[in-house]
Amino acid sequence: MGLFQKKRDAGGGVAVQIREGGRHPFGVLDGYVPLGRGETALYRSIREAVPIVDAAIWKLVRLCGGAIVTCRDRRGQEGLDWFLGHVNTGRGQRGLQSFLDCYLDSMLTCGRAVGEIVPDRRRRDIAALLCGNVDDIEVREGDNPLDFAIWGRDENGTLRQLPRQDLLLFTPFQPETDAPYGVSLLRSMPFLTGILLKIYQAVGMNWERMGNVRFAVVYKPGEGLMDQSTARERGEQIAREWSAAMQAGKEGSVRDFVAVGDVDIKVIGADNQVLDSEVPVRQILEQLVARTGIPPFLLGLSWSSTERMSTQQADMMTSEITAIRRSLTPVVERICELWLRLHGYGSQVDVDWADINLQDLVEEARAELYREQAEGLRQEREGGKS
Repeated sequence: MGLFQKKRDAGGGVAVQIREGGRHPFGVLDGYVPLGRGETALYRSIREAVPIVDAAIWKLVRLCGGAIVTCRDRRGQEGLDWFLGHVNTGRGQRGLQSFLDCYLDSMLTCGRAVGEIVPDRRRRDIAALLCGNVDDIEVREGDNPLDFAIWGRDENGTLRQLPRQDLLLFTPFQPETDAPYGVSLLRSMPFLTGILLKIYQAVGMNWERMGNVRFAVVYKPGEGLMDQSTARERGEQIAREWSAAMQAGKEGSVRDFVAVGDVDIKVIGADNQVLDSEVPVRQILEQLVARTGIPPFLLGLSWSSTERMSTQQADMMTSEITAIRRSLTPVVERICELWLRLHGYGSQVDVDWADINLQDLVEEARAELYREQAEGLRQEREGGKS
């Protein structure tokens, strides 16, 4: 009989803790396996998860702006300028620059960009310039690498070659032999971005646990029979009184907590040491920022109190922007040449870009002053010789 008799509850408490896994919301980065061609959803998640990467791409887009197009026909230049400044680009946007901003954003993020020239009903003018979603198209090569076509899905979801290929625009970003349709600027970031997000997620969870102070109230009953038998009742009473005291504190009033017996109150997590995340976070951000080619202080990273853009940094960044602009030049030429042909003008155009100004205005003014002084000294010498 005593073998199967249930043991009497001595009044002890059993604590059960339910803990979540703590996974950050951008789970696609954890499951990423580099296969040479990343998915666009992954790259968009990187931009959404890491604000510095998103800011770097937008800075590149803004710095690359400023296309200046000239044609050899003076009569067509005025109309071309008006077209480039007022062409409809969808979603309430107008002007060639708004189209190039969206086009370049897709090219840097996804590794390729696709657009469409939309003619009017009479096919005598260009009604709009629209950017497309690269996820909706496929690029297939023909009999040779120079021949390719853009395919899309029809209303039935079947892939088919899109009509009027001459009205479609396609630009790969930094194409390679094994990736002829371009690679994303973010191609090398998923692994490091996943580590960075785990650090940020851990920091947030630690602050949630330790910043919002939690208390452990431990009641230790005495050795007497009375204390042992009433341990559960006293524990429940202490829990009720402690909860009432904490609730009163939330409401702005002060309520004392009084307990009888051996009661120990400790702060949970007060003795734990939070790992220093400054060094690993900086190492990861250095790698991410280096891929964009933008100096860190332009992205708000003050790693040095004396940081400023040097001449070498400005030259390197200028060369990066110039290389990106070279990828956009054929797109601008095709658009402008088609507009000139539709209006009966010569289709030859020259695409120039606005000067890239990355130096301080003070340094430019000082350089201009030095040039003027040198010119003045040169004129004085020539005047003295004559």
